[in-house]
Parts: sequence; C-alpha cells; structure tokens
Amino acid sequence: MESTDAYFDRKLAELRLLNSCLAAPLSLDRPGSVADVVRRKFQLTAALRAAHEMQEWNATETAWAGSAHPVRGPFKFQYDYQRADLAVEGPSFYALDAWHIRQTIYTASGMAAIASLLLAFCKSIGGAEVLALPGSYGETLELIESYAGQLHLVVGSVERFPADSSSCRILLLDSCIASRDFGDVINCGKLEFDLVIFDTTCFTSSSGRIEQVVRWAWRRGIPLILVRSHNKLDSLGAEYGRLGSITLIHDDFATKRIPSPCLENLMTETRNAIRLLGNAALPAHFPPFVGTSSYRSLTRRRMASILHNGRFSSRHFALRLRGVPSQLQPVHGLYVTLGSREPLDEAAARQAAAAMSEELSEVGFPIRHAGSFGFDFAATEWFHDLTTDRYSVRIAVPDLPSSLWRDLTEAIGDWWLASMA
Repeated sequence: MESTDAYFDRKLAELRLLNSCLAAPLSLDRPGSVADVVRRKFQLTAALRAAHEMQEWNATETAWAGSAHPVRGPFKFQYDYQRADLAVEGPSFYALDAWHIRQTIYTASGMAAIASLLLAFCKSIGGAEVLALPGSYGETLELIESYAGQLHLVVGSVERFPADSSSCRILLLDSCIASRDFGDVINCGKLEFDLVIFDTTCFTSSSGRIEQVVRWAWRRGIPLILVRSHNKLDSLGAEYGRLGSITLIHDDFATKRIPSPCLENLMTETRNAIRLLGNAALPAHFPPFVGTSSYRSLTRRRMASILHNGRFSSRHFALRLRGVPSQLQPVHGLYVTLGSREPLDEAAARQAAAAMSEELSEVGFPIRHAGSFGFDFAATEWFHDLTTDRYSVRIAVPDLPSSLWRDLTEAIGDWWLASMA
C-alpha cells in the first residue's frame, strides 16, 4: 500500500516530467492535495500545447512555409495541406519489440481510427463476419451496424461462434470485455479467423495483456491490427489531446481470404479513408514526454495504483451492495458499475452520476461527473450494457492514495444505498 507522502512524491515526479518538456520550465512546489495535482497537471499540459503552437507557427494547415518541419518532443512530422499525407517519425506508444510493428497510422481520435479502418476494409476486401464479445465498446458496435453495411456483426460468447464459415471472419477483441470472455478467446483452440482487430484503449500501452494477444496471434498465424485512443491512459491522466492510431503487427501471415498483399492494400485504403474523412492527427496532440524511461516507469506505477484501487472497490461493493444487480466486470479493471433494483434509463443514470458526484465533491472528495477514465480523480458517468440492455452508473477508478480511495469507496457505497438501491 502506497503512503500518502509517497503518493505526493510520485505526483511531483509526474509534474516534473511534464514541466521538463517546456523550453522555460515553471516553478513547481510539491503538491499538498489531490486538487493541487489535478489543477497543476492540466495547467502544464495546456502550457505545453500553447508552446507548441508558438514554436511551430509557420506549420499551418496550408503548409505555406516549405521549410516547416514540425517537431513534438521525440516526434517529427512531415505533411502537406491538411495533413492528408501525414508521416510520423518517433517512438511507439506500445512496449513491443520493433520487429513486431510493421507500420502505424495516426488519426484524430480512437473512433477515427476504427471507423477509417473498417470503412477501408469494406472497400478493399469486401464483406465479412465481425465477431464481437459482450461488453465491447458500444460506439464501435453502433458504427458497424449503422455505417458498415458489408460487415455482418455477431455478438455473443465464444461458444456461439461457428467453428467455420464461408465468409471472411474478423475477431473484434475489445479491452472492455469481461475477463472470462477474454480468457476464453485466448485459450480456445477451435476458433479460426482471417484477421484480429484489437482495441487496446483500456490497457496501458505496456500491458501484458497486449503482449499476450500479440503472442497468441503469432502462434495462430493470424494478422493482427491494434487500434487505440491515446488521450486516456497515455497522457498521465491529463487527457493531453485527441489522438488515435492503427498499428499493423503482422502482415507476413497469409490467410486463405486475406493474403499479405491485401493487408498492405488495406492499410493504403485506410490512409485514403483518413484523408477523405478529415481524420488526420494533429502534431500538437502528440505527448512530448512519451518514450522516456521516466514516462514508462511513472505510467506503470499509475496503472498499478488504479488497478489496486479497482480491486478494492470491486470487493467492497460486492459485499456492501448485495442485492444490487451485478454488472459486467471488464478485463481492464479500470472502472466499476453500480446498478439499481429499479431499472434506470439513460437520463436517470446520468442524473444519478451527477448528483452523487456533486454531493460527495461538496464534502471534499476528489470525484467529478465526467466521461473517460485514468484520472487523478474519480469520474462518474452513465453506462449502457448492450448485453443486458440495462443502464447503470460507471465509476472510473482514479490514481489516489489507498486510504483516500477507501474512504471515497465507502462514501459511494453509503450514498448508493441511501439514494438508489
């Protein structure tokens, strides 16, 4: 268990890392509260973005200055008008051996990444069955059903997946699914796929889960593409900027329906889709602190703290809120969900998240009504489980001292019993 003093020492190290990326670093004091940490961290990231704009003033959308070669920390960029041909040179966000990664394309967000990839698949390869596990990110499933007419979406457990099919088969593996389902896929020897698309957003970029999937796909000889939103777990809890990526891991594996040249063509068409949809990444949104040993160490420690706190809250709510409808337990362990005996709709769940956050914040707890996750404060929002069609409140577990998170978890349980259960 990390002490409060050790926690603030670690937060100071995070702030110093951000500060070191400024040409003129600011004066920093050791934070004395979580509010100090949050405020200072967001101020520093805003200063970093502003400094980039001031430094790269001649690298505009029109690229009118031919000598402009924007740099963002360890990243170097080349592009023409509107970044349609954006080329990025720099470290990978993933802690994978260089030989694993064939190529990476960056986009303006995580949804821009998956949308561009799926639309490019429809154009370059054609129709396919997309097999997804319960708990997969709702907007990805909505995208497939609403805008990718050539893709047939099948959502269900591993046992429901047909052993063979005449259609091209894509496995959509999402970091939001349940631990049991994630393990079933990795351990099942009967499933045959032509391509695996793995949304890694909810796993830290150095997670052993990512490496596990890479090894699994390699053993099975299945091409693997990683998609990711980077403004959540890759920016030390400050949502640095909207950034997504598409990373092709293996293109030297040929399946009977997707030979290697088709994968290269898929990536080419993905770049075209990004260009035509205006989904290109912004250089200003690349965190300049990525790639250093200090960054990797601090990120691992942040994630260890969040996962430790998440395990505690899961155990506590299971005991304290017996009788409350159980919710899907995601494999990533970054948030917990609280249901109600009386069914909630979206509006009621949203209102409950806002009311709980406001009341507990007023008595001094670091909790906010906000989407996303990976912060230095607890973030609450409504949550819709597509599998059960039930609405609940999602609590994104924060990086907080263990003692403070224990007190906040107990306060959340008390509030829920009094107001919702």
